[in-house]
Amino acid sequence: MPALSEPFVPGRGRRVALAAAGISVGLFGVVAWLLPGPDEGGDWRLGDRLMMWGLGLAIAALMARYARIGAWPFASGLRVRNLLLTREIPWAEIEDVRFGGGEPWVQLELIDGETLAVMAIQRADGPRGQGEAERLAALVAERQRPAD
Repeated sequence: MPALSEPFVPGRGRRVALAAAGISVGLFGVVAWLLPGPDEGGDWRLGDRLMMWGLGLAIAALMARYARIGAWPFASGLRVRNLLLTREIPWAEIEDVRFGGGEPWVQLELIDGETLAVMAIQRADGPRGQGEAERLAALVAERQRPAD
């Protein structure tokens, strides 16, 4: 079991995203290369082929971003990097940690009534995901405990 202060990263989602990124670049590259050009009786020009491969690269970039999601605990709070945004939340602003109701990832209930997803802890990881949710809840409780 990881220490309370270790980063939170997805397991299965990260592996699938990295595999999909590699497959996307390779597959779209092969398709772009095999498209018939004007000299082969087709209508695909060099620009079309580059755009096809570029689409594969764009999909790979999105998958690479997904592979980089995570949450990092610090003394002052929790840095959460989701697919589009990165946000730092002070420990005192976290009211509750939820991982139920069919949600695909952990939800942080904040004191201002807002909810923040922590995509790094995913239901797809099964028991590992549940354990990571419990570790985050324990970390929040520990960091919010007043110093003696």
